[in-house]
Amino acid sequence: MFSRKRGGPKHVRPADAPPSAALERSLAADDDAPPPTHGPWDAEHAPAGVERLDLGSLLIPAIEGVEVRVQANPDGAVEQIVLVDGDSALQLGVFAAPRSEGIWDEVRAEIAEAMSADGVAPREVAGPYGVELTARVNTPEGPADVRFVGVDGPRWMVRALYQGAAAADPSREGALGQVLSGLVVIRDAEARPVREALPLRLPKEMTEQAAAAQAAQAEPGAGGQGANGQGANGQGPNGQGPNGQGPSGQRANGRLA
Repeated sequence: MFSRKRGGPKHVRPADAPPSAALERSLAADDDAPPPTHGPWDAEHAPAGVERLDLGSLLIPAIEGVEVRVQANPDGAVEQIVLVDGDSALQLGVFAAPRSEGIWDEVRAEIAEAMSADGVAPREVAGPYGVELTARVNTPEGPADVRFVGVDGPRWMVRALYQGAAAADPSREGALGQVLSGLVVIRDAEARPVREALPLRLPKEMTEQAAAAQAAQAEPGAGGQGANGQGANGQGPNGQGPNGQGPSGQRANGRLA
């Protein structure tokens, strides 16, 4: 399904939006290319002096009022990141991509195809990072708005999923939009299959909280749940699988990035 078609690369089509700023910087031959003005940042361009939560391949800026919910497996590997601000939520994923071309266009097409197969009518709209995908989906709580945003960078792609008020009205992104534009991606040098989720880990602060919670549970009469499973309840629409699955809910292919 992920093999290249003859006659040209599969990932870049003339009708698609131009590459993101991060990808253009990676492709530029001019070493004097202007620095980026906003993120998500590749590590080499990230501004200094910003307080960030370290999740391994993703550094999340600390924005007042934004709650970070992380769901991890028993080994401490992060499987889901959701940020909540009021009646809006932002789910984040970061994946391996080729250095020479972006993958958001094809990922977006696959998400739209999956939605259409479920009877949902997705719609493409222009956003600050390029083409976004919006839809109104059915959930156990009733119809809900979702909005997918993709950002192609050098050997990585960030997929962001807005839910709630910020999905229905981009002008209400508020602090969640600041988080997205302030993300830093730490892409290691390891060759990885295209679309493979980049490794994420619990930050030190949450690891210490988890250890304290487990110690408290070990006391006689203690109850409750451990830190694993403190993420958002349930899973979002298409593409919200655990580590090992690609950004459109399918497993990474055999090509390396």
